[in-house]
Amino acid sequence: MTELRQFYVDGLWVDAGAGETHPLVDPATEDQFGSVRLADVSAVDNAIAAAKRAFPSWSMTSPADRMALVERIRSIHVDKTEEMARAISQEMGAPIDLARQAQAGSGPRHMANYLAAMQNFEFIRPLGAHAPADRIALEPVGVAALITPWNWPISQITLKVAAALLAGCTVVLKPSEMAPLSANLFARILDEAGVPAGVFNLVHGNGAVAGQRLVTHPDVDMVSFTGSTRAGIAITKAAADTVKRVGLELGGKGANIVFADADGMAIERGVRQCFVNSGQNCNAPSRMLVQRSIYDRATRVAGDVAKSILVAPPTLPGNHIGPVISAAQFERIQNLINTGLSEGARLVAGGPGRPAGFNRGYYVQPTVFADASNHMTIAREEIFGPVLTIIPFDDEEEAISIANDTPYGLANYVQSQDGDRRQRVARRLRSGMVEMNGQPRGAGSPFGGVKASGRAREGGHLGIEEFLDVKSISGWD
Repeated sequence: MTELRQFYVDGLWVDAGAGETHPLVDPATEDQFGSVRLADVSAVDNAIAAAKRAFPSWSMTSPADRMALVERIRSIHVDKTEEMARAISQEMGAPIDLARQAQAGSGPRHMANYLAAMQNFEFIRPLGAHAPADRIALEPVGVAALITPWNWPISQITLKVAAALLAGCTVVLKPSEMAPLSANLFARILDEAGVPAGVFNLVHGNGAVAGQRLVTHPDVDMVSFTGSTRAGIAITKAAADTVKRVGLELGGKGANIVFADADGMAIERGVRQCFVNSGQNCNAPSRMLVQRSIYDRATRVAGDVAKSILVAPPTLPGNHIGPVISAAQFERIQNLINTGLSEGARLVAGGPGRPAGFNRGYYVQPTVFADASNHMTIAREEIFGPVLTIIPFDDEEEAISIANDTPYGLANYVQSQDGDRRQRVARRLRSGMVEMNGQPRGAGSPFGGVKASGRAREGGHLGIEEFLDVKSISGWD
């Protein structure tokens, strides 16, 4: 049994105390394989105090010194890719090849992109030729509380921690209590890299105690949170009394608009992208909007692709999907699938219950609904599982209207051979990101949304700027 009983605070591994414990359950077997001790208020206070003490000296270090630390972290992380992949696969059920290539590999990639952004990053900038003695100084916000989710655990940790450290902030990281193994390994990596005492601190905990204390503590200057919109709203309200900065990366219900002239792989590509990581992606293209002239063929293709996707245990190599994270998530997805049926959507593939051959584990059938309308529950709620909803449209105006008719605004997708139309539609979609014709966004491209998806940006120049305050200075001769 894996027992996590320590936090990383002020450069030391310290006893977690007598707080509650959270069981660690293997999503593939439903067996408990360990537990993690959760922080009480005093443990969180100790971590915040350490970060506050370290901030004056760390904030004054040179960008070159901060870059050197992050480069050491990146190098050690690369050496521990296999250990990180196995930790992620065990804690949240990612298939081992996905865990190696995408999950564990994301940490070094994010850090490399941040380091590239730092090469020409100006912390002191001129205001303009009209005011030659004025400067704009970008300075670290202060102590940053980083609250990260379980679905891409090390990706979200590195996106926040590396940006905060490069900006000159000190941090307290609270990862999801459902995925603590990767966070513990990450703390070991930082310790090996020689992070100064108090600059990085790790506490495990739940939202009700540790999260609430981080959000409301007067010595925390910023909260960066990735998770549900419901929790993001609660964090914003709780942080208001101390007037701290709040950065939110929240849920999504991405529309994938497939026009009649889309390339021949557009439907298959959209289905497979929706089901990556068992559909547990906030930027998943979970609503496929298909132009009516190709709708019948598209639904047949989508169903066939979904039926071809293999569901298998995370320990097996190969390109398959594994279980979802927990019993609660499994039940939520099952309820939403049943709701889709009761509201009149047509089931094209999958459906309720586990896939054939599974009687244990939180495995969900790759599921496709067609003939849906955008007012149905499955088209409006973030399901966070391998469930795709297909909706027909007649013309460009209707497609844009359906895509934007959602509380969310994280990522949308456009498939068309007409470049003018792609650009026109992309500009009118209300989302923080648009991907077109299967072209991934470039390295360092900011990740984030609008509306109920939050308005933070992570990655590249803008990801670092999230952790900086702006100071206006005159008389700089």
